[in-house]
This record gives sequence, structure tokens and C-alpha cells, in this order.
Amino acid sequence: MTRPARLRLGMVGGGIGAFIGGVHRISARLDDHYTLVAGALSATPERAAASAAALGLDPARSYPDYETMAAAEAARPDGIEVVAIVTPNHLHAPAAHAFLARGIDVICDKPLAATLAEAERLAQAVAASGLVFGLTHNYSGYPMVREARAMVAGGELGALRVIQVEYAQDWLATPLEASGQKQAAWRTDPARTGPAGALGDIGSHAYHLARFVCGLRCEAVAAECTRFVPGRRVDDNVQCMLRFESGARGALWASQVALGHACGLGLRVMGEKAALSWQQETPETLTVTRLGEPARILRRAGPATSGAYPGHVPAGHPEGYLEAFAALYADFAEQIRARREGRAPAPASLLAPGIADGLEGARFIAAALASSAADGRWTAIVPPAEGVAA
Repeated sequence: MTRPARLRLGMVGGGIGAFIGGVHRISARLDDHYTLVAGALSATPERAAASAAALGLDPARSYPDYETMAAAEAARPDGIEVVAIVTPNHLHAPAAHAFLARGIDVICDKPLAATLAEAERLAQAVAASGLVFGLTHNYSGYPMVREARAMVAGGELGALRVIQVEYAQDWLATPLEASGQKQAAWRTDPARTGPAGALGDIGSHAYHLARFVCGLRCEAVAAECTRFVPGRRVDDNVQCMLRFESGARGALWASQVALGHACGLGLRVMGEKAALSWQQETPETLTVTRLGEPARILRRAGPATSGAYPGHVPAGHPEGYLEAFAALYADFAEQIRARREGRAPAPASLLAPGIADGLEGARFIAAALASSAADGRWTAIVPPAEGVAA
């Protein structure tokens, strides 16, 4: 079978000194579906050119800004087919609009946008374009997360009762942004990150993980968003209670000041018949406990697993953060090729997050901020209007 040609990929952001740009580039290449050919890699033309040179890009395809890049690449017969947007949050929506308007599929880092209003306008643009829009909530790419989703959907836990998710880090436990550290500086600047700090940066990941595995819509949230570090302008710790449509109840904790935690993303789901738990720092295992029975530890690709996602390497070779990102890039490639070929994409590829997930995340963030401003009052997460992404 002839392997499809690699998709021509462009990138906005992700230049020198950017952590997430390298993650996206490695992940896009891991399954050999993409070739990076163009970029507007930094906010300044000089840094953009230096970043492009370091990556071996054609200097003629290193652009000073995303508007110039979108116009120039759309005019080329060998122009990019898809763009990855890996900028600070405030540029996600404007850059996406520029490429969607020129018929170019989009892969965007989370959160979808800096504000709910921007997210809603972007969702309308995606719907009107008919293009593929992928959102990199990468934890949904882990094989055992997809296994957990399959177990819940298959009824193995019974009706869900309690859902607890947390994402704990300690890297912002001090005023690191005051030192000029790039990642801390933009993530704590409301002009670039939006009004949510830890809530948008990692709380959005936790919320998406809970919904991805459980398949339930969250109806309301009671939240407290706190700024523990003096002088910080956005929240660095968030505690939420969640009400799900089925009657299930949940709790979400996201913190970037949690001493002793590096990347502590974890999920526990408890139903009437069984419970499961998964930790990102030990991603190859899923613990399942049935009522009255000892806990069982499922390992990826073992005989007890459903094969919901086989992974990149044989069982026993741990898969992690980069491979989970790569799983999404492979799913997006399948969706893009299917659109171009006028066929339905492989059903499994549709597990990858898209515009609907981003819009739901934006609604959650807006509701949590409003709840916190009202001293933790229960606040509805407004459902999508008819005809708008769910």
C-alpha cells in the first residue's frame, strides 16, 4: 500500500525559547504524516528568521507575522495544507481566523481562545469554513485514557456517581514571572493568557480529561480561583465543584503552587458497579476496582485491554507526553486527508479534540471565573445554542 504524501505543515509561534513549539514539531513528525515547510515563529521578525534558520526552513518561507504567512502560503502552489498555532493564548483565535479564511486547516494549542466571546466567534468561522480544526488537549491521546473512555462507554462502571480530577504543579510557587522567565511571563500576563491563569492553562486540561473519559456534559460549577503569590495578576490555584447532567457529582483542583507536584494530572471515576483511576505520571496503567473485588491493574496492550488505541511502541516500552501529542497529530492527519479526498474519516480519528471541545472548555472557564467572582455561587455552564458546536 502506498503511503500518503506528507502534509505540508506551517507553524505560528514556537520559535527560540518556546517549549511547546518543539513538542508540536516532534509530535508531528513521529508518525511521519507532516513536513514543516513554513513559519511565523516569533513576534519579532529577527527572532522569527533566526528560529527558521535553526530549523532549516527556506528563508523565503519565514514570515514576520501570521497575516503575511497566511496570504503568501495560500497563494503558493506548494503552500501549506495545515497550520499549527502554538502562540500565547491571545493570538490563538486571530491566527486561526487568518488561515481558515484562506482555506487552510488548523491545529491549535489549548485553550481555544483567551475569552469566551472569541471562542464563540471562532466556532462560527470553523463551521462556515468546513475545514478541519484540531485542538491539542494531548492527554486524550494516551492509550490508557482511551481505554478508560471505552470502559465507561461500554457500561463497565455502571451509572457514574463521582468524578474527581486534578492537575497539580509547583513551578509557579514563587513569583517566577518577575525574573523574566519566558513561560512564566506570558502565562501570568492577562493581556496574553486571558483572565484565567492556572484555570485556563491546566484547569482546562483537567476539565477536558474528565469529560473525554466520562462522556457527560457538566451543567454547573461552584469555583474558587485564588492568587496565592503576592502581586500575581491571574489565579494560580483553582478549586471547583461540578454538577453533571446525569446526576453525577465532581470535583476539580488545578494548582501551579502545589509544592511537591511536578505534573500531577490524575482522574478518578466511580460508578455504581466499578471505579477506575489514571495518573499521567504513570500513564501505562489503569487501575480498575469492582465492588467487593481486589483492584486490578491494566497495562497497555495486554490481553485485558480493548485496544482502543494501540500506541506507538510495543507494550513494556513506556509511552508518554510526546507520543500522546503524536496520537492527536495522526488523528488530525486522517481527518484532513479524508476531507481532501471527499470521504469519511476513520471513526477512531474523531476521538481527537476539536472545536466543540475548545468551545466547551471556554464555557467552563467563563463559568468558573463568574462563580469565583460571586464567592463560589453555583453558576450554569451555558449549553450551546442550536446549530452551534456542542
